[in-house]
Amino acid sequence: MLYENRTEQLCLIPIASFINQSALPILLAEKLAAMHIVDIIIFIFYMLFVLGIGVFFLKKNKSADDYYLGGRQMGSFYVGLSVVATDVGGGFSIGLGGLGFLMGLSGSWMLFTGLVGAWLSAVVLIPKAGKLAQRLKLFTFPQIFEHFYSPKVALLAGVISAIGYIGFTSSQILAGAKLASASFQSLDMHTALIIMGVIAVAYTAMGGMKAVIYTDTFQWIILMGGLIFIGIPLGYRSVGGMDVIVSTLSHDFLTLTNVSWQTLVNWAFTIIPIWFVGMTLYQRIYSTRTTKEAQRAWFLAGLFEYPLMAFMGVILGLFARVGFENGMFEYLGFGAGSNIDAEMGLPLLLRTVLPVGLMGFMMSAYFSAVMSTADSCLMAASGNVQTDILRKLFKLPEGQKSTLIISQVITLIIGVLALLLAWQMENVLELMLYSYAFMVSGLFIPVLGAFFWKRGSTIAAFWAMLIGGGTTLCLTMLSVSLPFELDPNIFGITASLTVFVVLSYLFPGRKNAIE
Repeated sequence: MLYENRTEQLCLIPIASFINQSALPILLAEKLAAMHIVDIIIFIFYMLFVLGIGVFFLKKNKSADDYYLGGRQMGSFYVGLSVVATDVGGGFSIGLGGLGFLMGLSGSWMLFTGLVGAWLSAVVLIPKAGKLAQRLKLFTFPQIFEHFYSPKVALLAGVISAIGYIGFTSSQILAGAKLASASFQSLDMHTALIIMGVIAVAYTAMGGMKAVIYTDTFQWIILMGGLIFIGIPLGYRSVGGMDVIVSTLSHDFLTLTNVSWQTLVNWAFTIIPIWFVGMTLYQRIYSTRTTKEAQRAWFLAGLFEYPLMAFMGVILGLFARVGFENGMFEYLGFGAGSNIDAEMGLPLLLRTVLPVGLMGFMMSAYFSAVMSTADSCLMAASGNVQTDILRKLFKLPEGQKSTLIISQVITLIIGVLALLLAWQMENVLELMLYSYAFMVSGLFIPVLGAFFWKRGSTIAAFWAMLIGGGTTLCLTMLSVSLPFELDPNIFGITASLTVFVVLSYLFPGRKNAIE
């Protein structure tokens, strides 16, 4: 296995896209000096701009359609950039950099599965899900289960999805707070947590999906500009160029074969299914003007994931490995041969090579990565809670204005809850990982059955969801040693498939036939 525990492995998962919190906070909290006034001004300007987007769209939204789905009028370019910003998001700088540090260019295969997932979803899923959403005016992913199976199945899916995305939001707010408190020496952790939480929650609650998508586009540009024009050129020059790279690292680091088949299989089974069950992705499918627009957005997102982001991330991690091996980080207490977390490499490199001014720009780029995931996860959780849970349990007021206000209030409340949960780091991470495992292995087979197998039944979907997700949870929590070091998701999905097929034959029947 590439990583020795489930937490480290899952930190590389997209849409999911959450940061392994252990490396970055320790490094920054102990080693970063106070940022220069120029860097601080750049960073504050970035934060104000992000908040401004939320304020701008506050009065633009007139209905729940506007708030949750951008009025269903979003173009493929903006949606595509938002998808990839959310998907890779906060885990990009740490996760991919760690892979490049550990295994070199072969780490790029992790995001190749993102390309496969995006394009497979564009060809297979979006034509069906998009047309269904347009006809039924769907808001959330679990509503598909209600249409094909039953309200109880949809409620279970909604609860699972909401818990997962609240956890994801908490982890991203916490990551941003730790970056801020470490960068500004006079800023304590609790104050930073409040500031980051307020900014992320405020512009999302005010502006809704339009603010999220346009902010993600801006944040993506910041991140790409920082890495392409600052991080990679300065990193390459600082480590000494290609001659030093070749003489320092073994040949395996510069090939695409330095990866085991087990790792490739685990990445495929962990990452590809999320493109079929991620609430953040369905919201963007529904937000586009047409199904064709959604497909174009997914094709664009896939290309940005691989090769663009995949190779930029691992190349920077590879540069960090060269710098580490040559003693570049000794002044920070990480000399060549010392124990170092692979995910520390990239932050160490950037801290070492970035001059005044560019440090502020790169800090903004990192916050862009964190917040582009946080805002999307918050919108997903809000949609799940309002549409899939509260509307099934309570009779909410009708009408465009009242529905919009309720949507904003729910988003605000969930954001505050995520902020409070962020104070309990270990609990949040555990909740997030378990919820994600349940989402993937529990929901993947039932959603495929809904669209592609007429025999699939309501009872089969309900129990496939529970048993598939439960299998993965048990294997993960008990740390069971699995054959060939395969991921628990593989066994959870297999169990879900088995249960779904068997029960569909034993207890046939569903709410609606596939159309």
